[in-house]
Amino acid sequence: MMNRIFNIMILFALLMSFSGCEEVIDLKLDDAPPAVVIDGGLSDQNEIQVVKVSTTYNFSESNRFNGAKGAKVVLISSTGNTYNYSEVSPGIYNSPAFRGRSGVTYTLNVTLNNKTYTASSIMPAKVNLDSLTFKEFSFFGQSNTYIAANYKDPGGIQNQYRYVLKAKGVIEEDAVSEDRFDDGNNVANVIFYELNDLVAGDLIDVEFQCIDRNVYRYFFSLNQTEGGGGPPVAPANPPSNFNNGALGVFNAHTSSKKTIVLK
Repeated sequence: MMNRIFNIMILFALLMSFSGCEEVIDLKLDDAPPAVVIDGGLSDQNEIQVVKVSTTYNFSESNRFNGAKGAKVVLISSTGNTYNYSEVSPGIYNSPAFRGRSGVTYTLNVTLNNKTYTASSIMPAKVNLDSLTFKEFSFFGQSNTYIAANYKDPGGIQNQYRYVLKAKGVIEEDAVSEDRFDDGNNVANVIFYELNDLVAGDLIDVEFQCIDRNVYRYFFSLNQTEGGGGPPVAPANPPSNFNNGALGVFNAHTSSKKTIVLK
């Protein structure tokens, strides 16, 4: 996902029609200097944690993961623990297996070409995903079936959530929400990915993450730019929690997963 982010995001091809004539506009696209993109996740599961480091590419180049080799990746917790990551393939850095803890602030330092990029994220208290259910809605006379994530939101605490939906093992939807209107309630949050192209027996997996406020802002902005929940807004880089001009996000989160079978 991170390699869809450009240092300078280019908007538009315009079509103009006057009196039955069409004018083709030749856009002059300038290449920008490459920017560093960091995609770091830390969960509360006892597993290898992964950080991806890459650089952006020119507009004219094909979309790909442009992995950055030779980075130094170190994670430090507010409890005094340090975790050193090892490069397992170009741009992919793995930690030893360990789990993050709620309430702890984690700081990720990535040094590449003698420049260090730093981001901090606090792992929120865990909220468990209770179940997945099917919901049917009709829009303009057409019915579609969606998945609802069901959970109990804790009262009196600001919470932000992320939903990563996979259909047949492929990520198809990545959405976020907050509890501004659901504080303390039983929530059935609909993930608006249409299931009509799937068949009975297909598996749908949802990872339910509790994320901090800065991470929520990042994914909410990314979703708006891509047109999630409505028409796209003017393109801009999502607000990264990294310093020194790096793109991307470091996300310390809790994780709860459920699977449902399409009937």
